Amino acid sequence: MKNLFAKNRALYLITDRTTSSLSLAEMTAKAINAGIRTIQLREKNMTKKELYKKALSIRKFTLKHRATFIINDYVDIALAVDADGVHLGQEDMPIKEARKLLGENKIIGISTHSLKQAVDAQRAGADYIGFGPIFKTTTKKAREPKGTKSLIEIKKHIKIPVVAIGGITIGNVSDVLKNGAYAVAVATGILSGDIESNTKKFLAVIKAIV
Repeated sequence: MKNLFAKNRALYLITDRTTSSLSLAEMTAKAINAGIRTIQLREKNMTKKELYKKALSIRKFTLKHRATFIINDYVDIALAVDADGVHLGQEDMPIKEARKLLGENKIIGISTHSLKQAVDAQRAGADYIGFGPIFKTTTKKAREPKGTKSLIEIKKHIKIPVVAIGGITIGNVSDVLKNGAYAVAVATGILSGDIESNTKKFLAVIKAIV
């Protein structure tokens, strides 16, 4: 059954082993214990075999805690571990083909960096779009920051949820959500330092808004 970020939907964690010295299992557990209920497994420097093994372990934990689990890029791994969905890049499998494989009850999101990409994603049947980078970020290849006002324009044309990404911190998350983001995807802002403490601070700010 499709469940699009139902609980604490405004914040989800993107894993990044280059930011935290903890294992994927440890960082996931700390984030979920602190209240996060959506995890996206995004690790660019792992073999697919290793990624599958890690995904299988994390999937068991997310099921236990009723957390949504999204696999970055790989539809086959999402299928193999029965993840809740997949997050695609612009160069990954087309949304329509991913839908044929995953079925109607799985979540499909896609990264977008322009209004055209966002509109195309919605038309192709995406359940949500990731949009950004909103601010300068160190976790992905450099792109020109879009700024929070770009979310206002996107929301004029997009009816599906918009998940803002890129350089989002406890200090700016309020502005991001107030300008129309349905949720924020965070890596460094959560993983750098005390994961549980960072998560609780994010959720406290978000709770006052949504």
